[in-house]
Amino acid sequence: MTSAWTGERVRLRAIEPADWSAFQEYDENSEDQSNGDHLTPPRSAERARQWAKEQAEKDQGADLLRLAIAERESGRLVGTVNTHAVDPHNGTFEYGVAVGRAHQRRGYAAEAIVILLRYMFGERRFQKCDVTVYAANEGSLALHRRLGFTEEGRRRRGRYYRGRYDDIVLFGITVEEFAERHGLG
Repeated sequence: MTSAWTGERVRLRAIEPADWSAFQEYDENSEDQSNGDHLTPPRSAERARQWAKEQAEKDQGADLLRLAIAERESGRLVGTVNTHAVDPHNGTFEYGVAVGRAHQRRGYAAEAIVILLRYMFGERRFQKCDVTVYAANEGSLALHRRLGFTEEGRRRRGRYYRGRYDDIVLFGITVEEFAERHGLG
Protein backbone atom coordinates (compact mmCIF):
# COMPACT_ATOMS: atom_id res chain seq x y z
CA MET A 1 0.00 0.00 0.00
CA THR A 2 1.29 3.46 -0.85
CA SER A 3 0.50 6.77 0.78
CA ALA A 4 -0.48 9.93 -1.10
CA TRP A 5 1.80 11.74 1.34
CA THR A 6 4.94 9.81 0.33
CA GLY A 7 7.16 10.43 -2.67
CA GLU A 8 10.49 9.03 -3.82
CA ARG A 9 12.53 11.24 -1.44
CA VAL A 10 10.17 12.63 1.18
CA ARG A 11 7.14 11.90 3.29
CA LEU A 12 4.84 14.64 4.54
CA ARG A 13 3.65 14.05 8.09
CA ALA A 14 2.27 15.87 11.09
CA ILE A 15 4.68 17.86 13.23
CA GLU A 16 5.60 15.96 16.39
CA PRO A 17 6.72 17.42 19.74
CA ALA A 18 10.13 15.76 19.27
CA ASP A 19 10.71 17.92 16.16
CA TRP A 20 11.35 21.01 18.29
CA SER A 21 15.15 20.81 18.19
CA ALA A 22 15.30 20.54 14.39
CA PHE A 23 13.02 23.58 14.02
CA GLN A 24 15.11 25.52 16.52
CA GLU A 25 18.24 24.63 14.54
CA TYR A 26 16.61 25.85 11.31
CA ASP A 27 15.66 29.11 13.02
CA GLU A 28 19.32 29.76 13.79
CA ASN A 29 20.13 30.25 10.08
CA SER A 30 19.25 33.92 9.56
CA GLU A 31 19.34 33.76 5.76
CA ASP A 32 16.95 30.80 5.61
CA GLN A 33 14.67 32.44 8.15
CA SER A 34 14.56 35.65 6.10
CA ASN A 35 13.96 33.81 2.82
CA GLY A 36 10.90 32.21 4.36
CA ASP A 37 9.44 35.25 6.07
CA HIS A 38 11.54 37.61 8.17
CA LEU A 39 14.31 37.59 10.72
CA THR A 40 13.05 37.09 14.27
CA PRO A 41 14.83 37.17 17.62
CA PRO A 42 16.09 33.82 18.94
CA ARG A 43 13.62 31.74 20.91
CA SER A 44 14.41 29.64 23.93
CA ALA A 45 14.54 25.88 23.82
CA GLU A 46 11.45 25.84 26.02
CA ARG A 47 9.55 28.07 23.60
CA ALA A 48 10.62 25.86 20.67
CA ARG A 49 9.37 22.79 22.58
CA GLN A 50 6.10 24.55 23.32
CA TRP A 51 5.64 25.59 19.67
CA ALA A 52 6.21 22.03 18.39
CA LYS A 53 3.81 20.65 21.01
CA GLU A 54 1.15 23.21 19.98
CA GLN A 55 1.58 22.27 16.32
CA ALA A 56 1.31 18.57 17.15
CA GLU A 57 -1.92 19.10 19.10
CA LYS A 58 -3.56 21.45 16.61
CA ASP A 59 -6.48 20.06 14.60
CA GLN A 60 -5.50 21.15 11.10
CA GLY A 61 -8.69 20.38 9.24
CA ALA A 62 -8.57 19.46 5.56
CA ASP A 63 -7.34 22.65 3.89
CA LEU A 64 -5.24 24.71 6.33
CA LEU A 65 -2.17 22.51 6.79
CA ARG A 66 1.28 22.71 8.39
CA LEU A 67 3.23 19.54 7.69
CA ALA A 68 6.73 18.31 8.39
CA ILE A 69 8.87 17.25 5.43
CA ALA A 70 10.76 14.11 6.41
CA GLU A 71 13.37 12.19 4.46
CA ARG A 72 11.64 9.04 3.27
CA GLU A 73 14.38 6.56 4.17
CA SER A 74 15.71 7.96 7.45
CA GLY A 75 12.59 9.75 8.70
CA ARG A 76 14.79 12.77 9.54
CA LEU A 77 13.01 16.12 9.52
CA VAL A 78 14.29 18.31 6.66
CA GLY A 79 11.72 21.11 6.52
CA THR A 80 8.10 22.15 6.54
CA VAL A 81 5.33 23.03 4.10
CA ASN A 82 2.09 24.83 4.90
CA THR A 83 -1.03 26.18 3.22
CA HIS A 84 -2.46 29.60 3.97
CA ALA A 85 -4.78 32.20 2.41
CA VAL A 86 -7.15 29.31 1.67
CA ASP A 87 -10.26 30.59 -0.15
CA PRO A 88 -12.77 27.76 -0.77
CA HIS A 89 -15.25 30.14 -2.41
CA ASN A 90 -12.87 31.08 -5.23
CA GLY A 91 -10.92 27.81 -5.09
CA THR A 92 -7.54 29.41 -4.41
CA PHE A 93 -4.81 28.92 -1.84
CA GLU A 94 -1.19 29.80 -1.14
CA TYR A 95 1.61 27.83 0.45
CA GLY A 96 5.01 28.24 1.98
CA VAL A 97 7.89 25.79 2.02
CA ALA A 98 11.16 25.81 3.95
CA VAL A 99 13.96 23.27 3.88
CA GLY A 100 16.92 23.46 6.25
CA ARG A 101 20.22 24.62 4.74
CA ALA A 102 21.90 21.21 5.16
CA HIS A 103 19.09 19.55 3.14
CA GLN A 104 18.68 22.00 0.27
CA ARG A 105 19.31 21.23 -3.41
CA ARG A 106 18.26 17.58 -3.06
CA GLY A 107 14.76 17.83 -4.54
CA TYR A 108 12.98 17.73 -1.18
CA ALA A 109 11.13 21.04 -1.58
CA ALA A 110 10.04 20.26 -5.14
CA GLU A 111 8.68 16.86 -4.19
CA ALA A 112 6.91 18.22 -1.08
CA ILE A 113 5.25 20.93 -3.19
CA VAL A 114 4.06 18.40 -5.80
CA ILE A 115 2.63 16.13 -3.09
CA LEU A 116 0.84 19.06 -1.43
CA LEU A 117 -0.55 20.40 -4.71
CA ARG A 118 -1.80 16.96 -5.77
CA TYR A 119 -3.78 16.85 -2.55
CA MET A 120 -5.15 20.40 -2.80
CA PHE A 121 -6.03 20.11 -6.50
CA GLY A 122 -6.93 16.43 -6.79
CA GLU A 123 -8.67 15.85 -3.45
CA ARG A 124 -9.84 19.25 -2.20
CA ARG A 125 -10.94 20.61 -5.61
CA PHE A 126 -8.99 23.86 -5.53
CA GLN A 127 -8.40 25.41 -8.95
CA LYS A 128 -5.44 27.77 -8.45
CA CYS A 129 -2.35 28.07 -6.27
CA ASP A 130 -0.51 31.34 -5.73
CA VAL A 131 2.91 31.75 -4.15
CA THR A 132 5.12 34.73 -3.36
CA VAL A 133 8.91 34.56 -3.55
CA TYR A 134 11.42 37.22 -2.55
CA ALA A 135 13.37 38.39 -5.61
CA ALA A 136 16.69 37.83 -3.82
CA ASN A 137 15.82 34.14 -3.28
CA GLU A 138 17.17 32.89 -6.61
CA GLY A 139 16.89 29.22 -5.63
CA SER A 140 13.16 29.50 -4.94
CA LEU A 141 12.55 31.53 -8.11
CA ALA A 142 14.22 28.80 -10.18
CA LEU A 143 12.35 26.05 -8.32
CA HIS A 144 8.94 27.55 -9.04
CA ARG A 145 9.74 28.10 -12.70
CA ARG A 146 10.89 24.45 -12.99
CA LEU A 147 7.65 23.28 -11.37
CA GLY A 148 5.63 25.12 -14.03
CA PHE A 149 4.50 28.19 -12.11
CA THR A 150 3.92 31.34 -14.17
CA GLU A 151 5.30 34.66 -12.99
CA GLU A 152 2.19 36.83 -12.74
CA GLY A 153 3.57 40.03 -11.32
CA ARG A 154 5.91 41.76 -8.97
CA ARG A 155 5.39 43.93 -5.90
CA ARG A 156 8.21 46.39 -6.11
CA ARG A 157 10.04 47.05 -2.86
CA GLY A 158 7.63 44.81 -0.96
CA ARG A 159 9.99 43.83 1.84
CA TYR A 160 12.86 45.33 3.77
CA TYR A 161 15.83 43.06 4.43
CA ARG A 162 19.41 43.75 5.48
CA GLY A 163 19.19 47.46 4.93
CA ARG A 164 17.60 47.41 1.48
CA TYR A 165 14.26 46.90 -0.21
CA ASP A 166 13.52 43.75 -2.19
CA ASP A 167 10.77 42.93 -4.68
CA ILE A 168 8.21 40.18 -4.11
CA VAL A 169 7.61 38.00 -7.17
CA LEU A 170 4.08 36.63 -7.60
CA PHE A 171 3.67 33.16 -9.14
CA GLY A 172 0.60 31.10 -9.91
CA ILE A 173 -0.36 27.71 -11.31
CA THR A 174 -3.83 26.41 -12.24
CA VAL A 175 -5.07 22.88 -11.70
CA GLU A 176 -4.95 22.27 -15.46
CA GLU A 177 -1.36 23.48 -15.76
CA PHE A 178 -0.32 21.38 -12.78
CA ALA A 179 -2.14 18.23 -13.96
CA GLU A 180 -0.58 18.46 -17.42
CA ARG A 181 2.91 18.67 -15.98
CA HIS A 182 2.71 16.52 -12.81
CA GLY A 183 -0.56 14.57 -12.93
CA LEU A 184 -3.10 14.48 -10.12
CA GLY A 185 -2.01 11.14 -8.69
